[in-house]
Amino acid sequence: MKTGLQFKHYVWIVNTLRKRRRLTLSELNELWVSDEVAEGNPLPRSSFNKYRDAILDMFGLIIDCDSTYHYYISNPGEVDEDQTKQWMLSMLTTGLTLSGSSAIKDSVILENVPAGFEFLPVILQAIRQTRTIMMGYQKFGFEPYTKPVDPYAVKLFRQRWYLLADNGERMSVYSFDRMQSAALTDQRFARPKDFSPEDYFAEYFGVMTDGTPLEHVVLRAYGKMANLLRTLPLHASQHELESGEGYTDYALDIRPSIDFVSELLSKIDGLDVLEPQSLKEKISRILNDALRRNP
Repeated sequence: MKTGLQFKHYVWIVNTLRKRRRLTLSELNELWVSDEVAEGNPLPRSSFNKYRDAILDMFGLIIDCDSTYHYYISNPGEVDEDQTKQWMLSMLTTGLTLSGSSAIKDSVILENVPAGFEFLPVILQAIRQTRTIMMGYQKFGFEPYTKPVDPYAVKLFRQRWYLLADNGERMSVYSFDRMQSAALTDQRFARPKDFSPEDYFAEYFGVMTDGTPLEHVVLRAYGKMANLLRTLPLHASQHELESGEGYTDYALDIRPSIDFVSELLSKIDGLDVLEPQSLKEKISRILNDALRRNP
């Protein structure tokens, strides 16, 4: 069986059990045939047992059977509480679904995939093996250069991949789409055992970690924007303060770097910055400059 088809079967079983919670093999088979997962062919018990083992290896999910012969995922938190596995399952689900939808391809609109993603395999290998990479890079408006860096983590933000690495002077973030090359070296590096990429980015929005001081930010959102921020918080620290007629106030403890300021500007028609004063003034300056350029 082709690998892509196997993945399709694994993902279908995982998503079906996550949605339906508990199913007998007979019930699972009915859905399998109805969804034409294997071109309408049934799901043999022997194949299902092989898929259970593969799902455990791939996602760490355990598919158990209770005393009434209902199958269920006994450790859903393995995916629900792991952003990497959530993303992997989401991407596999999307990709496999679209691969079987050529007849409606014109009805599926996707964002462009930026350059640089081809460097992901070698960078992940370097992170896994704690090996230095020789990276070719060119910032906008600067000459290209090549230098060794120690890769610590990668982060996906706004459909772009970024590398967090120690360049010998400091920790820096590099955009994949500005990379010109990335090659493994034989040099090993020692990553501190207590280093956490999640903690490194925790006080920021996005990827630009420029040392901006931590601030207590209060935002007032109006109308639909209040609901948008309620369902899609800007930061893990965000919490609701109070609501009035037509507005809701939110507080965040965050370093308002350029990524965060850009996000606020993209939503400025539905929110105001109440605190701190320095952030209010920065937003005002940016808006006034834009008005002067476009009278």
